[in-house]
Amino acid sequence: MSAATKIGVLGGGQLGQMLGLAAIPLGIECVFYDPATDAPARVAGRHVCAAWDDRDALARFAESVDAITFEFENVPAASLAFLAGICPVRPGVASLELTCDRIHEKEFLRAAGVPVQPFAPIATDAELDIALATVGPHGVLKTRTLGYDGKGQRVVRSAAELAPAWNALRRAPCIYEAFVPFDLEVSVIAVRAIDGSTEVYPIVENLHTQGILLRSIAPARVSDALAAAATAHARRVLEALDHVGALALEMFVADATLIANEVAPRVHNSGHWTIHGARTSQFENHMRAVAGLPLGDAGMPEHAAMVNLIGGVATTEEILAIPGTSAQFYGKTPRPGRKVAHMNIVAPTREQLLERVTRAQAIAHRVNRLA
Repeated sequence: MSAATKIGVLGGGQLGQMLGLAAIPLGIECVFYDPATDAPARVAGRHVCAAWDDRDALARFAESVDAITFEFENVPAASLAFLAGICPVRPGVASLELTCDRIHEKEFLRAAGVPVQPFAPIATDAELDIALATVGPHGVLKTRTLGYDGKGQRVVRSAAELAPAWNALRRAPCIYEAFVPFDLEVSVIAVRAIDGSTEVYPIVENLHTQGILLRSIAPARVSDALAAAATAHARRVLEALDHVGALALEMFVADATLIANEVAPRVHNSGHWTIHGARTSQFENHMRAVAGLPLGDAGMPEHAAMVNLIGGVATTEEILAIPGTSAQFYGKTPRPGRKVAHMNIVAPTREQLLERVTRAQAIAHRVNRLA
């Protein structure tokens, strides 16, 4: 099988943009399919602006490329299945469908041997009491479908709060998960090639606020045993899905154990640091996998971190004034809660990295508008 040289990407956001930029040195041309006229990825390849349910446009798109991938989960599964009948889709429909339903996702993780917190579905009034009995009074209520960066979620702190929280989510089908009093939020990015070979990046510690990622630091402050367990969990997920491409497994560390939170079947915000901090970025390795090329080394020569700019931007000059720091702007119009850029930071020691991260976070604190 010859390697793909023209790859279609469903979605034209910043993840698509970075996939397209990583593809260029590999000799790969990207075509982005996105209904938005101002899709950020359009600077990195041809942009097809059409609706997700436009079968004629989808067919023409599929016929123009060698393989198809996606940059976010909210692609309609029916559209992906239609495309898969015309052109190879990597990762496959199973990976997308899994993360389109949080109940199925948790059931899958549990069956794959990856620890998860107690959970229960809520779609009727009767299931409210069942969920409380199963999970307890302190939990997180999430819509079963859609939702990202904290959207479609409510924290529940007592039994009396569960029904109002469900009403606030318009009584949509939900999953109610036990609240995890975690010590650390971590994630691991793993990539699997067509031949089944894998590369796993060092485990990363993350900081969120209002459900939005603010900062990632690699490697995480965890034991070697815990890092090895996280790597093993990620590989189990890749194999169980027969996944081709990058995947992120987000987890909590609680009492020196790992509890899976969710899977993202794509390149991930907590892996942006790999552009400057790893020997091969998550974006390049994803494109290598989709194209049928050998994977690159996921090791990191230095300590690395990433700080998001959300809802506001800083000047390039003040960012680059921090040693070892690079800026990546997405070309998006700032608005509250919208990721518009990130800063990558590298340093030879963790101490130096944290000093630089502190300066980067001060910039983010000044310009970020989360709501």
